[in-house]
Amino acid sequence: MQDNLAQIPGRIKELREILEISAMDIARDIAIPLETYHKYETGELDIPISVLYKISSQLGVDATVLLTGEDPRMDTASVCRRGKGVRIERYPGYEFSSLAYNFKGRTIEPLLVYLDPSKEAAAPVTHSGQEFNYVVEGRIKIIVGSREHILETGDSIYFDAGLPHGQAAIDGPAEFITIIQER
Repeated sequence: MQDNLAQIPGRIKELREILEISAMDIARDIAIPLETYHKYETGELDIPISVLYKISSQLGVDATVLLTGEDPRMDTASVCRRGKGVRIERYPGYEFSSLAYNFKGRTIEPLLVYLDPSKEAAAPVTHSGQEFNYVVEGRIKIIVGSREHILETGDSIYFDAGLPHGQAAIDGPAEFITIIQER
């Protein structure tokens, strides 16, 4: 999947150019500086998943197209077998697998997230909508706004994703399911 990760910026640029949309228009419409957008499109900066969804929306495609180069095909049900999700490392120590990548017209994004405690935690992020996290294995520190929550296997949290938030494994590797609904 690392090959797919490296191909995402090229897919974005190619599609943007085919659609004859300027980089300036995309940057303006998703409310980021043009310089930052150029760094995403050249691969100089990793694209946060929330920004990837905004870019895909502006390009009129499902995020799966940018992640895999293929359109999602299922419209009634999509099964994702263990270990078969579209897996991408977004930040050091933070890797996710899209569990519904092959379903057309998703209104939520369920992801299985792997946290490696030996890596530095990613900086807090914000995005529109709401988010739900359910700990599958391990212990996780979740910061939402100015509050810190320690969750263990079987615990969950639901929050406003517009608040700065981030997760980090404690006491060993951890996995959690996150379900993101952007507005």
